[in-house]
Amino acid sequence: MYIVLGMLYESYMHPLTILSTLPSAGVGALLALMLVGMEFSLIALIGVFLLIGIVKKNAIMMVDFALQAERNQGLSPRDAIYQACLTRFRPIMMTTLSAMFGALPLVFATGAGVELRQPLGVTIVGGLVVSQVLTLYTTPVVYLYLDRLRHWAARRRAARQSS
Repeated sequence: MYIVLGMLYESYMHPLTILSTLPSAGVGALLALMLVGMEFSLIALIGVFLLIGIVKKNAIMMVDFALQAERNQGLSPRDAIYQACLTRFRPIMMTTLSAMFGALPLVFATGAGVELRQPLGVTIVGGLVVSQVLTLYTTPVVYLYLDRLRHWAARRRAARQSS
């Protein structure tokens, strides 16, 4: 995943920004399973894979918009990621809420075979709630810190070459 994102953005740093959002989804899924007293099963693992796709897409929407704003509008990284957060908030929330509401019937289902499907719903809902809250705050922070790191490394390389 890192290599594909690295080729897409032609950068070593921006894939790290996107991938930094994934642990919150996994932690949220595990916390939700623990909260309701369910075990981590193969079906719950499928839910985590679903979460990875949704959360990664949300981060890609923010980073992609910020990079375009930096390149096309000449914004600073801080202004670009701020604009990305404002502009992409609604589509991110729409995706997250539709996935969450789509998983709610799995959580509250009753009947035969519910014990097989319920962990999928619990994993999706718990992971989306936690990751959504954290991702909206952490993605801009990671984006800015990695941008500072990139500039620091470039200055250091330039200083080495000049001496």
